[in-house]
Amino acid sequence: MDEKITLSGEQLKQICASRHWQTLMANFLVQHDSAQWLQLADNAFDQLTEADWLEAFHGHPMIGNIDTLKKKYAHGRNLSEQEQGLVKLAAHDIVAELHELNYVYLEKFGFIFIVCASGKTAAEMLALLKARLPNSRDQEILIAAQEQRKISHIRMEAYL
Repeated sequence: MDEKITLSGEQLKQICASRHWQTLMANFLVQHDSAQWLQLADNAFDQLTEADWLEAFHGHPMIGNIDTLKKKYAHGRNLSEQEQGLVKLAAHDIVAELHELNYVYLEKFGFIFIVCASGKTAAEMLALLKARLPNSRDQEILIAAQEQRKISHIRMEAYL
């Protein structure tokens, strides 16, 4: 049987910046095993509105902007740096294009490009960004929400 897990409010903030998601998860602060926690997280994600998702997205640094990684949301900085570690190794021109297209994306959709960066190179993320730019805003909210779930699962698993 799995060991019982309890996550603190601070740990929940590190997993997902949506206060609504954190509140929903805080309602489950009794101990559960890891499989139950992931299911509870998904149930909470299913209840989020567009505004909640946008708040969650706002908790992420812009991919490719190392300065932003250092400044934004110190509570999740170490996790974001680990998730985006391969960006630091990328060629300057790839990072520059990634950074530039992130602003194009932000201007078009009103939120930063969200992708589960774990294990992806900057070139792979750049290709994903280019592929998603033609999407509608509605499509991008859904895709970004799926990516947020992946990121949050990875972050939760680090605690479980």
